[in-house]
Amino acid sequence: MRTIVHNSRHWYSTWAICCSFLGCLHIEQGLAMSADTETAGVYGRTLGAKFGDEGAPFIRTRSLQCADIAVTDLCARPIGRINDPLPRVDAYMICLLLTDLPDNCYWLDGRQVSKFSLQAGQVTIHDLRREPRALMDKHLRTLMFYVPCAAFNAVADDVNVRRIQELHYEPGVGLFDRTIKHIGLSLLPALRSPEQVNRLFTDYMTLALTAHVAQSYGGMQTFARPLKGGLAPWQEKRSKEMMAVDLAGAPSLREIAAACGLSVSHFSRAFRRSTGFAPHAWLLQARIESAKTMLRKGDTPLSTIALSCGFADRSHFTRVFTRQIGLSPGTWRKMVAN
Repeated sequence: MRTIVHNSRHWYSTWAICCSFLGCLHIEQGLAMSADTETAGVYGRTLGAKFGDEGAPFIRTRSLQCADIAVTDLCARPIGRINDPLPRVDAYMICLLLTDLPDNCYWLDGRQVSKFSLQAGQVTIHDLRREPRALMDKHLRTLMFYVPCAAFNAVADDVNVRRIQELHYEPGVGLFDRTIKHIGLSLLPALRSPEQVNRLFTDYMTLALTAHVAQSYGGMQTFARPLKGGLAPWQEKRSKEMMAVDLAGAPSLREIAAACGLSVSHFSRAFRRSTGFAPHAWLLQARIESAKTMLRKGDTPLSTIALSCGFADRSHFTRVFTRQIGLSPGTWRKMVAN
């Protein structure tokens, strides 16, 4: 079993660590993401149906142009046979196990290649070009990240380094990867409440996972010259305006970056350097400040404030506000009124 420990001196590793750290903080849940189509049956409900979980929740992000990234929360039931094959597509499946899986029999290209016991918290990597399959004779809970090779190419092109050819790993063997584990666990609340998903947050997290996997398992070079400056004043103003106009977080990370004339990863780094916050964290602060302004004005119902400030409902607003401020909205309003 292999443990991955990334080098924090590298820019991409640092970025992934930051994303993992943010995920360990209070997760802000916001706008539900549109997911009415699914690519080739390799994520979402079509994927779930192959494992007896027809209602599997999933999130799809489009932070990289021409490369959807998706994560599916799969609760597979034992069917007593090898699972149906997945379509052969130019992509990888990165799986974070949430339950133990003893004596897992694993096939590639129609041939059994391994039999290993896997533990909750371990990660397995699967090349979807090689038709990975397993004996489904046990219950299994896992997060399945669908990452097309086009996403790895886009990340490499974005920072002007050589594209990776393939990921390096031992088929069927579990490994411990703290970055993937933190990102996966950070996304669980969003998968449980898709109507409250913050689009900027999920864009940021899936992009961080893609960069981390490309470096740790594909040998992608780190960005040799870290960004020295932040956004230009007009770029900072434009990006904040786009997020503040719609506090529900409707603009995607890619749309905001494009409006600033930057790539997604360049914009994310520059925004953080300029403001001290990742984009989704800045949006959360903007929502809280907007709510405070409305609370100070008088007796506006909390449900009205919640919707006006981009929260899903009153209970969602109360949970997030209390976590961030330490007081409930009602208590805070009474305190500032005295």
